[in-house]
Amino acid sequence: MRRWHLETHRSDRAGWLRAAVLGANDGIVSVAGLVVGVAASGATHAVVLASGIAGVVAGAVSMAAGEYVSVQSQADTEGADLAKERRELAENPASELLELTHIYVKRGLDAGLAKQVAEQLTAHDALGSHARDELGITETLRARPLQAAVASAAAFTVGSLLPMAAVLLAPPAQVQPVTIATTLVALSISGALAGWTGGASIVRGAWRVVFWGALAMAATSLVGKLFNVQV
Repeated sequence: MRRWHLETHRSDRAGWLRAAVLGANDGIVSVAGLVVGVAASGATHAVVLASGIAGVVAGAVSMAAGEYVSVQSQADTEGADLAKERRELAENPASELLELTHIYVKRGLDAGLAKQVAEQLTAHDALGSHARDELGITETLRARPLQAAVASAAAFTVGSLLPMAAVLLAPPAQVQPVTIATTLVALSISGALAGWTGGASIVRGAWRVVFWGALAMAATSLVGKLFNVQV
């Protein structure tokens, strides 16, 4: 007799991984772009540092709020759909059973077996069956606003520490090149880790975040040089 074994899948990480990857990369790129742009304008080291700290605080709060509101909207939609489905199950269970049967027929079961499966699943958990097979709502991919907000804000803060460390440790005259080099290395590592964690190509994951990070810093550096404001 074959033993049942436990399998783990990367889709279990989808909820927090997306928010964490977005937060970390945004923390690195946003704060690095900010300090590079301010440094390129000719600002003093103290102003560059203050701008970076302000960017970290504002960015972390913004990421948490944005993720929470966005994912909460998804959760609200899921809740409304589940409430509608719960009401329909109470008011017209026969139609809902037929609907579930048709879903299984479309997936390849013959009509008799599809009806039997629908009846057994309805008896076990009618709402859960319709949520999964009719609405596409599963526990694994369910919207979790608080989890997304915390993961995003924490990842943003951690990511932003790298360019801030460059600002603190680099000689004042070398803040811009040191921050750029540190940021590109950090982005390649974060992109590779994101690719590895999600089961994608490590090289592709690193390249795509490095490209966009370099583009962002080039743009902010150009803006800073155009203004050339001495503070």
